[in-house]
Amino acid sequence: MLELKSRYHNLETATYTSPSGRTIAYKRRRFIAQPSELLTLSEVLPVEGERLDLLAARTLGDPEQYWRICDANHALSPFELERTPEQLVRIPMPRP
Repeated sequence: MLELKSRYHNLETATYTSPSGRTIAYKRRRFIAQPSELLTLSEVLPVEGERLDLLAARTLGDPEQYWRICDANHALSPFELERTPEQLVRIPMPRP
């Protein structure tokens, strides 16, 4: 069971039956929306040394929503955004 705010929560659960008859449940692949499809809340300049979870806490009120910022900036890893200081980071509108 995934938490409501997990990026995988809304994904369909599928099953696979192995040749031995064992049934294995798994989540289908998550396709990331194009950044242009997401509404922008703001663009911010991270404070020097600010991790993405801290930026998510400051802007979205929840450090575990850092993945939404990654999606909005087309970054596969939070470290991609942390490596480029003095670059505006797009903050998406929170969604349920």
